[in-house]
Amino acid sequence: MFFSNIHERIRFIFIISVIILIAIIIKVFYIQVFAYEKLNTLAESLWSRELPIKADRGLIVDRNGEILATNITTVSLVVVPGQIDNPEQVAKDLSTILKTDYQDMLKHVTKSTSIERIHPEGRALSYEIADKIDALGYDGVYLLKESKRYYPYETVLSHALGYVGIDNQGLSGLELYYDSYLTGSDGAIKYFSDGKGNKLELTEVYVAPTSGITLQLTIDINLQLAIENELDNAISKYDPKQALIVAMNPNTGEILGMASRPNFDSNNYQDYKTEIINRNLPIWMTYEPGSTFKIITLSAALEEQTINLFKDTFTDTGSINVDGATIHCWKSGGHGTQTMLEVVENSCNPGFVKIGQTLGTETLMNYIDKYGFGDKTGIDLNGESTGILFNVGDMGPVELATTSFGQGISVTPIQQVRAVSAAINGGKLYNPYIVGSFLESETNSLIKKNEPQMVRQVISEETSSLVRYALESVVANGSGKNAYIENYRVGGKTGTAQKVENGSYLDGNYILSFMGFLPADDPKIVVYVAIDNPKGVTQYGGVVSAPIARNVMLSAIDILNIEPSKDGMAKEYTWLDKKYSILPNVVGMSKEEASKVLKNYKIEYSGTGKTIIYQSPQADYYVAEGETIKLLLG
Repeated sequence: MFFSNIHERIRFIFIISVIILIAIIIKVFYIQVFAYEKLNTLAESLWSRELPIKADRGLIVDRNGEILATNITTVSLVVVPGQIDNPEQVAKDLSTILKTDYQDMLKHVTKSTSIERIHPEGRALSYEIADKIDALGYDGVYLLKESKRYYPYETVLSHALGYVGIDNQGLSGLELYYDSYLTGSDGAIKYFSDGKGNKLELTEVYVAPTSGITLQLTIDINLQLAIENELDNAISKYDPKQALIVAMNPNTGEILGMASRPNFDSNNYQDYKTEIINRNLPIWMTYEPGSTFKIITLSAALEEQTINLFKDTFTDTGSINVDGATIHCWKSGGHGTQTMLEVVENSCNPGFVKIGQTLGTETLMNYIDKYGFGDKTGIDLNGESTGILFNVGDMGPVELATTSFGQGISVTPIQQVRAVSAAINGGKLYNPYIVGSFLESETNSLIKKNEPQMVRQVISEETSSLVRYALESVVANGSGKNAYIENYRVGGKTGTAQKVENGSYLDGNYILSFMGFLPADDPKIVVYVAIDNPKGVTQYGGVVSAPIARNVMLSAIDILNIEPSKDGMAKEYTWLDKKYSILPNVVGMSKEEASKVLKNYKIEYSGTGKTIIYQSPQADYYVAEGETIKLLLG
């Protein structure tokens, strides 16, 4: 036999028993120490259930804390099929209250699942409907808090803000770009049930949801509302195909305001066509920039010192021949002999062809590349386009000529705003951005702040100063006169770009634009306006877009606390213009003396005495002739 005696058998059984005991001890130790948490979770999952509580998305506020996107509390319907005793009756009552199909509801309440969300008919219920469902008192039927996105300003800033879907996920704009920041952590009500789903009489556990991070934008809502108002007026007056306005701080890249038409109500985005809600024109639209692009050509020539604004001249006969192609000036017969400063003031195409020729193809295209054209600006919004430029190797004399005055290339509005900002801010190219800070949702304490990002130095401060001077002269003496603001230094450039379709230019179909900034000596804001094919008006950017930009800048003066200046260029008035002149100082004069000096104004006296001791408005600023001047006697 295998064992020779009983003692060996006992010894063998004892050893085997000890080994088994040791194995059991080791296994129990492993379960209790290493695998407890995992096994406990698995066990708990068999008899615990969770009713989800959706977290609020983070707020979106303007630079001053004004709420632009928030949340409203609604309720949604969920069922636990295992707890429903009479599914047919429950399905009938719920379908009646929700006005939905009975068979669909029956599938929900009899579905083989632990928890079933009634979607979409049971989402975002009104309190009236929720009360009716609650009054039924059915086991297994639950109403849970749900957060719904709400935009108090409705259509304002809609393309930049974007919108969210029914499950509170960002689908466009900032809502999509910063979705991971805005999305909070959901909570739940945990309860316990038996194998059939019946609720056990055990303590429920409440796990609170955590709201998402608050985004504080660089947008100023007051300026944004002014922009929206100007666009509404433009739509009403000119019935254009499209229109847009962008305002930016040229010294940082902060977007102060941005809007376009057509727009939409972010609360009801589903009521609009896809091409409307998903096209943020200031960053998506590409087109030939026209004469606003001349700012880039001018700055390059000044930096390379290929022209002198004040000494060099150009004789404009109305056209110029380039390699067999005739390029016309907008003024029939031309402007005659001009200084290069007058070429800029008059927006003379043949003159800018000459400026481009002084640079040459490689040098001009090098500056265009330095200014960021042909690349995305990196603005923190989705859907940005890059535009289209000529390849240097494919450019001949005609391509160089047309590029010099903004024709034959394609750019976006935000690219133009960024590039012109660099041309006037001392030569520094900044990335534009629209989110300034990330704030903790409960305390509003700062988590992270976006800082200005300078990409490169494009031109020198000296060149930038000359560009500012030339563009201020455009507004005071040239094609941008309709943007002039008395007592404030405004610079700018008009643009009239013929539209292209299927490779051919359209007759009488233009994008009219204006790029303006103030103060011209120390810019605080750049405003770009583009109106696509306005109806019933002379097709010039100075006629349509410059006055709109002027109104936006007038609003910016108050909002940004921009001080008036006595040092700006005097405007060359025409007989059509409202005449402004420097108001004389009459303090210390008698009534009779003041009346003679202020003969072109209305006078309103107050107080007693023979001598003027105070006047309003103050002296030495431009005041429209015929305005009322208030004088205090004492």
